[in-house]
Amino acid sequence: MISSYLTHFFRAGNEHSIHSPFVFDLYTQVIRPPKKISTEFKEIEALRRKLLKVNDEIEILDLGAGSRRHSSNRRKISTIVKNAEKPAHFGELFYRLTRHFQPQTILELGTSLGLTTGYFAAAAPKSRLVTMEGCPETARLALENFKTLNFPDIQCVVGNIDQTLPKWVAEQEQLVDMAFFDANHRYEPTIRYFNEVMKKASSQAVFIFDDIYWSDEMKQAWEYIKAQPDVTVTIDLFWIGLVFFRKEQVKENFVLRF
Repeated sequence: MISSYLTHFFRAGNEHSIHSPFVFDLYTQVIRPPKKISTEFKEIEALRRKLLKVNDEIEILDLGAGSRRHSSNRRKISTIVKNAEKPAHFGELFYRLTRHFQPQTILELGTSLGLTTGYFAAAAPKSRLVTMEGCPETARLALENFKTLNFPDIQCVVGNIDQTLPKWVAEQEQLVDMAFFDANHRYEPTIRYFNEVMKKASSQAVFIFDDIYWSDEMKQAWEYIKAQPDVTVTIDLFWIGLVFFRKEQVKENFVLRF
């Protein structure tokens, strides 16, 4: 029953057989739940609409893979919102995932202007939320946006994540229950960040990887992550990938529609 239901939603060419109640429930209740009108995000989306009209420019310090659209490091705020922030339907997915798993500690690598961060914060207002951003100007605007959205408790760590992440991990006593990787879309940094955060991952943690098909390097990184022995379940939604470490689960890789 579960197998036939989920196989219907597979992308063409996938012949995997589904027999995981965990994935079935996650898919039907969280990833593709019954349609309903949500009002939880109206303030975040109102801010998005406002920022899309701001044509002021800032200087971007890009420590990642760079932009495919822009050669200059000066960007309009409206352009950053349009190209660097995740669209609303992904933010809503992150909100549902956060509400579903109720993580105590959430780590985000790559803050940008903080709109995506807002979805995590809205879903878990009592959780600890730490976001890391390499560009000081973007981080400054993100902090302003957190105040606008009334999320004053979000901790923003500013600086090159190559340096700030290992330091942060070494100082942590709490385990990480949810992590969103959206900082450096290259193979080596993605793997390094994954291995670093793994040092503090709880057994029930969910890792979310952005743009897993953005480049050949990201495709290779995704294949590496799937093959790791501590990874038991992965869900490929094409735009993002979900990674779980639940020892009670059979090791399986799913490719599902979103």
